[in-house]
Amino acid sequence: MHTFLTAALIILPAIVLMFSAYYTFKKRMEGKSVRKVMRVNVMTFLVLIVLVSICAFAVSAANDTVAAPAATPEVVAAAEEAHAADSGNSKGLGLLAAALVTAISGIGGGIAVAAGAPAAIAATSEDPKSFGKSLIFVALGESIALYGVVISILILNKV
Repeated sequence: MHTFLTAALIILPAIVLMFSAYYTFKKRMEGKSVRKVMRVNVMTFLVLIVLVSICAFAVSAANDTVAAPAATPEVVAAAEEAHAADSGNSKGLGLLAAALVTAISGIGGGIAVAAGAPAAIAATSEDPKSFGKSLIFVALGESIALYGVVISILILNKV
C-alpha cells in the first residue's frame, strides 16, 4: 500500500498536468476564450494540490500504522529509527505546507497588484493628489504576499 501511494504521489501530478495542457491546446484550437480555458486550468491546479496533499498525508499515515512487537533491545532501536523517519515525514509535510502558503499568497498578491497598480497609475495621472491613497491600495495587495511569507516562516520554525 505504501509503495502504491508513493507511486501515485509521483505519477498523479504528471498525468493531470499533461491532461491540462492537452485540454488547453484543444480548446484554444476550437476558438474558446482564454479566460474560460484559464479558469479550468486553475481549478485543475487546485484539485491537483488537494490530491497530492491527500496522498502525502496517506503515505505519512501508512508509516504511522506499524504494529508494535515485543519490547526487546533490537525492537527499541528499530522504533527509535522509525521515530526519526516519522519526524522526517512531518518535516517534509511542514516544508510542503510552507511552500504552498508562500506560493498561493504570492499568486494572490500578484493578482491584487495586477488589478490595483494600473488603477492607481490612472488615478494619479488624473489627479496627482491621489498618489498617497493609490499607493495604499497597491501596498495592501503586496501585503498579502508578505503575510504568506511570515506564515511560512512560522511553519518552518515549528518544523
